[in-house]
Amino acid sequence: MENLDEMLVSSWFNVHSSVPPSYVQPPESRPGKVISTSSKTIPVIDLGGHDRSDTTKHIFKASEEYGFFQVINHGVSKELMDETLNIYKEFHAMPPKEKVNECSKDPNGRCKLYTSSENYQRDTVHYWKDTLIHPCPPSGENMHYWPQKPTKYREIVEKYTRELRKLGLKFLELICEGLGLTPGYFCGGLSENPAVLVHHYPPCPDPSLTLGLAKHRDPTIITILLQEEHVQGLQVLKDGEWIGVEPIPNAFVVNIGLLLQIISNGRFVGAEHRVVTNSSTARTTVAYFIYPSLESIIEPAQDLVNGSTPPVYKSMTYGEFRKNFFNKGPKIEEELQS
Repeated sequence: MENLDEMLVSSWFNVHSSVPPSYVQPPESRPGKVISTSSKTIPVIDLGGHDRSDTTKHIFKASEEYGFFQVINHGVSKELMDETLNIYKEFHAMPPKEKVNECSKDPNGRCKLYTSSENYQRDTVHYWKDTLIHPCPPSGENMHYWPQKPTKYREIVEKYTRELRKLGLKFLELICEGLGLTPGYFCGGLSENPAVLVHHYPPCPDPSLTLGLAKHRDPTIITILLQEEHVQGLQVLKDGEWIGVEPIPNAFVVNIGLLLQIISNGRFVGAEHRVVTNSSTARTTVAYFIYPSLESIIEPAQDLVNGSTPPVYKSMTYGEFRKNFFNKGPKIEEELQS
């Protein structure tokens, strides 16, 4: 079996003039060469406005109709966003063995580097990306397992994830207002286990044959994504059509996770999305995943169900949900139905 440092897409992408067979998607999953002429875009919401109820309405509408929106004037400095992207680009540019070594310190395997997906050995088709993942809980525990290289990694990422936690809780508070839940509904267990996932997609010799990420819904409460300017790749499925999520300077992309779809009893949509590659430019994205604790109960909020609006989904712990999600993939939707 190959060593991980040899398996990373960033280790070998430039020596291939064609896509290796295991990275070629089945015909029905390929992005192909068709470019949508759709003028649709996901909503853009300005968080800097003074009318809180208006902002809440926009977030609520976008969460119902798209499950995705972009936010501007969110309070996180451009300098910190740039520093964070740059430190991750530096990380992925390091020698392969060094990257693997920096992500091999956690005995529990929660801070790790992998390629394609966490199920690489089981997957029959692979994806054109490398991923760094680690928890970033507000308590600061596990930080000693984070990479120490590049220099300042821990300092910048700690600052960034602290700011993203504040921003995430702000979104969740606005979502509570829209749904009619108590303001602190998501405080505590439902948001206490965040993680950062950094995807790196090297240039691909034939983007029409492969994908960076397959069509999926995130197993999160919400996801906040920082993407590079001028490099497209993220696409959202809306009414049977793929919509490209155009990078906006200094904006975050926010998407509703499957867990929030359950908690909202189906009011919000955990939208399906995927990532396509390109042939000329590497793309790096930073996703902040808001996860619950494994013991947290995931179920439709009690205030949203009654005799005329029964629960659409079963109740289960997040640990059970996570196990089902990774074992069943897209088929988990059937398991969740009440």
